[in-house]
Amino acid sequence: MPAPLPEVDQAPSYAEVSLRRRWAMLAVGTAAQASSATTVHGPAFLIPVLHDREGMSLAEAGLVAAAPMAGLMFTLVLWGLVVDRRGERFALMTGMSGVVAGGLAAVLVDGPWQVAAALFFAGACSAATNAASGRIVVGWFPPERRGLAMGIRQCAQPLGVGLGALTMAFLADAHGIAAALWVPLVAAAVALVLVVLLVIDPPRPPATERAGAPNPYRADRYLARIHSTSMLLVVPQFVVWTFGLTWLVDELGWAAGFAGIVVAGTQLLGAVGRIGAGHLSDLVRSRTRPMQWIAWAAAATMLALGVAAAGSGPVVVAIAVALLVVASTVTVADNGLAYAAVAERAGAFWSGRALGIQNTGQYVVAAAVPPVAGAAITAWGYGVAFGLAAGFGLVAAAVVPVAGERPLT
Repeated sequence: MPAPLPEVDQAPSYAEVSLRRRWAMLAVGTAAQASSATTVHGPAFLIPVLHDREGMSLAEAGLVAAAPMAGLMFTLVLWGLVVDRRGERFALMTGMSGVVAGGLAAVLVDGPWQVAAALFFAGACSAATNAASGRIVVGWFPPERRGLAMGIRQCAQPLGVGLGALTMAFLADAHGIAAALWVPLVAAAVALVLVVLLVIDPPRPPATERAGAPNPYRADRYLARIHSTSMLLVVPQFVVWTFGLTWLVDELGWAAGFAGIVVAGTQLLGAVGRIGAGHLSDLVRSRTRPMQWIAWAAAATMLALGVAAAGSGPVVVAIAVALLVVASTVTVADNGLAYAAVAERAGAFWSGRALGIQNTGQYVVAAAVPPVAGAAITAWGYGVAFGLAAGFGLVAAAVVPVAGERPLT
């Protein structure tokens, strides 16, 4: 068992914690974030059972599935404040304990609306992992390794969603909703144990300096422009994520199972893309320049996809499918870079809230993309909708504050 851990203001110095322990904490933070993703996104895989067996309309089943996401969005900034005031370890232990409690309630209660209420609470508590696990990376990894570490941490979302996709739909169909909800509950419980055993708060200035810590949003528009860049790049990302499978099935006539395998594969490629982008930012000693390159690449890929999707013929279709795979990889590659950039600029006493704001903006845009893009597809077709998404990448490339970035220290 590790020795008793100090309070946040008596945290050990960077030199006192081994490289092995730092990588272990990165793994734990990634696991916590992945369990959060399973908690928040996994209930979407319960919709068929809620609709077919529980007698709920698709809209009602969608509300149940969206309950943890709603809880998450309401509490992201609040948990960021907790991280700023009490530290990463406290936030992770408290938040993951709440996820376990909410998940257990969801398993035990009877009725879909009671399940939705429990999932809302679990989602609200899961928001603790968003800021705290990101801060662990920034606090325990030097600038020349921070981009790579954050890219690994950002793989948590596709891993968590993948866990839910592989298990929850099958368990719900075979054994019922309660059986499926054991998956995020067990994942959160395992992550909580690992947090208790391994996570140490990274060193930070004494709490007496908190009152004098300047508000980074008042100094310049750097953070606001990073937030805006990320929100703009969410549009092409979620257009592809939301409608890629539907395009393959409805427009190209693919079998749903095969199309699902292709889309699942793009999630894995997206995870690899996040790691690669983070490593690249370490090599070039900049977070914003690779973000700008990714924005240009996203715009070019989405525009090419739009042109190809509007065409016909086997060669054009093959090119369009290949571009869909590339777009699914490119459009998510900026996430870790933005996280690192926000945390590095905001500082020890503001980065929790800044990361909460970063996530909230992304989730708000992500919630708006499906209905708006769906209307565009209905009116003009997939090709035009994909092409229009390219414009958001171009605007993002112009907004990213390359000139305002400071040297990485």
